[in-house]
Amino acid sequence: MVTGRSRAGGVGSQARRGAAAIGDAAESAADSRPVDWAARAGLTARGVVWIIIGILGFLLAQGARAGSADQKGALQQLLTTPYGNVVVALMAVGFVGYALWRLSEALFGVTGEGRRTGPRLQSLARSILYFVLAGTAVSALLGSSESQSSQQESLTARVMAHAGGRVLVGLVGAVIIGVGVTLIVEGWKLRFMRYFRSVPPQIHRLVVNLGRVGTIGRGSVFALAGFLVVVAAWTADPQKARGLDGALRTLLQQPYGTVLGVVASLALMAFGVYGLAEARYRRV
Repeated sequence: MVTGRSRAGGVGSQARRGAAAIGDAAESAADSRPVDWAARAGLTARGVVWIIIGILGFLLAQGARAGSADQKGALQQLLTTPYGNVVVALMAVGFVGYALWRLSEALFGVTGEGRRTGPRLQSLARSILYFVLAGTAVSALLGSSESQSSQQESLTARVMAHAGGRVLVGLVGAVIIGVGVTLIVEGWKLRFMRYFRSVPPQIHRLVVNLGRVGTIGRGSVFALAGFLVVVAAWTADPQKARGLDGALRTLLQQPYGTVLGVVASLALMAFGVYGLAEARYRRV
C-alpha cells in the first residue's frame, strides 16, 4: 500500500527534478550561440557609442559646437548620417542583446567569475542600464530632442524635491564615484584581460594598451560625473548633475582644460576601439 507520505515524497521529488531540469535548460540557453551573438552585437554597439562620445568630447575641447558628449548625443549624431535610422535601430537591438547577455550572467554566473554574488549584481546593474540605453535609442529614433544631460538634471531635481531626496542623490553620486574608482583600478591592474580568450600575438599589446588607457579614462570621467552628482546634492543645485557631458564640460573649465578635455576624449575613443576588440575576442 502506498501511503500519503510516500506519495507526497514522490511528488516532491518529481517537482525538484522538474525544477532542476528547467534550471539546466535555462542555463544551457544562457550559454547558447544566440546569446553569444547577442553579447557580441551589444559589445560592438557599446564600442561604437564610446568612440563617438570621444569624438564629440574632442570637438568640444577644440571649441566646436558639438552635440552632447554622452550616449544620447552619440545616437543623435548617428541619426544625422546617411542610413542613420537603420544604424541607430541596429544599435538599439545591440543594446537589448547586451542587456539580455548581462541578465543571463546575473542569473547563472559570470564567465571567469563563477557564481560569485558581487559580479552577478554588477551584471544585473549593467543589464538594467543597457535596457534603459535601448529605450534611449528608441526615443532618439522617434524624434526626442531633449538631451541626456537635461533629462538627468530634471530627474535629479524631481528626486531632490522629496523628503530625503538630497541624501538619495548624494548616495547615487557616491555609488557612481565607486564605479569610477573600480574601473580605474581594473584598468591599471589589467583585470579586464581575464575575460579574454586567446588574442592574436600581433595585436595583444595593442589591446592591452587600449584597454588600460580606455578603462582608466572612462573610470576617471565616471568618478568626476559622480562627484558632480554629490555636489548637486550638497548644494541643492540639480544643474550640477549632468552626466558624462557635464563631466567633460567641467574639465574644459579647469586650468589647462583643453588639454584635459583632449586627453579624456582620446581615452574614451581608446575604450571604444578596445570595446570592438572585446566584441571579437571576449569569452562570453
